[in-house]
Amino acid sequence: MNYVRTALYLDFDNVFSGLHKLDPEVAVEFASNPGAWVRRLSTAATTDAPRRWLLLRCYLNPAGWVYHTDAAGEQSRLYFSKFRPWFVRAGFDVIDCPRYNGTKNAADIRIVVDAVDALSADTRYDEFVVASGDSDMTPLLQRLRRSDRRTTIVSPADAAEAFTAIADRVLDSQQLLALVQGEPVDVDDDIDSDIEADAVDAEFGDRVVDVASDQSEAYEAFRSATTREYQAASEPMNMAALALRLRTQLGQAVADSNWFGFGTFARAVASLKLPNLQMSQHYLWDDSRHSAREAPGATPSRIVLPEPVERVASQLDLPRLPEAEWPAIYQALADYARSHRFNLTECTGWCRDQLRDQGLPVSRNAVAFVVRGTSFGGCPLHRQPPPTAEEICAAFVSNVLDRTDAAEITLSEDEIRTVRAWLGAPQHDGAPDGNSPHGGSSHGDSSHGGGEPGLPTG
Repeated sequence: MNYVRTALYLDFDNVFSGLHKLDPEVAVEFASNPGAWVRRLSTAATTDAPRRWLLLRCYLNPAGWVYHTDAAGEQSRLYFSKFRPWFVRAGFDVIDCPRYNGTKNAADIRIVVDAVDALSADTRYDEFVVASGDSDMTPLLQRLRRSDRRTTIVSPADAAEAFTAIADRVLDSQQLLALVQGEPVDVDDDIDSDIEADAVDAEFGDRVVDVASDQSEAYEAFRSATTREYQAASEPMNMAALALRLRTQLGQAVADSNWFGFGTFARAVASLKLPNLQMSQHYLWDDSRHSAREAPGATPSRIVLPEPVERVASQLDLPRLPEAEWPAIYQALADYARSHRFNLTECTGWCRDQLRDQGLPVSRNAVAFVVRGTSFGGCPLHRQPPPTAEEICAAFVSNVLDRTDAAEITLSEDEIRTVRAWLGAPQHDGAPDGNSPHGGSSHGDSSHGGGEPGLPTG
């Protein structure tokens, strides 16, 4: 079997602190069991062949820490040095990177130097995976591209577009959390046009199914279960619901093999060559027995945004949603936080479904964007007591405006009021409330160190 020869560089402080703000339990799992997610990453977000890890490096400040709340509600410092042995056991070369000043360690510089050195090594690395949200490493990605190397970013935050745009692949926080939890990373539901089965067949139709011997039994079980459901269906089947049922039936084999090497559920289904199979973005059906079905809330035409909001959206990838949908998202998130134990993958799906029941076609990616902004704005959804819709709104809008400042997008006071109004934030006659200059919340955990607004420290 062919492999993609890959080097992985992990800025531990940056990624762990970013994950910890989103979901502390998953962050601890990420740091305590790195071997599991590294194995899953070998087949996730890759199309040519599985990755072979020729180089695994973890850059860690042993004196770094975050405030962590235990099951009893007691808060204490969780030092990064606790996780060093687990990365060593997983095959990582752990490089200690103490802070050179009060806010910054040398991890990003060390990663850049080591990656450039790897370009001239005797071994050719086909792909460089950089796990960090630090946009300071944008020149490194430009250098790797000039050398015709594939690049993948794994980031727990909404990194600067200049950093992500140049990468061949990006795993965002939602996909990273899914990876750590053993869930498929193909959760994107923002595709604008339907994916027809014929198009999938055109790409994968001639591929010989090359399933590893230890996965062949699970693949045949997948074939049997899918065929049985397909033949018994009296109407088009929701692909997400079917994938969830099959993951439950087949267990860990799906996550470990990333749908048996096909990368996504849709491609794995297409490989089965079911008779008369048709697929759209959300449904699959037998064209000889069923009528085509569209997903609820079809993608609307491009939303016309006010000019200052358009500037922010184009630079920060802010979801292009109508003004009326933002308060509904905040309320859905508050309802979820009040009634569920936080899980980002579950949260985005639950809120998406609740909003579509209201006739609002909001995607999971848009919900995840708000969750990230809320967390980095200082008001994570896992906070106790759960945040209200008003607190979620304040934290999210504050984070958006902080990131606007960091991206050097100049807005006048009137333009800031326009952005705030579009995002559903109340207007203030005087100075904004809260610790942020834009009126954000200061609730939630904190990490030892600084960094770019809206990004974890590194």
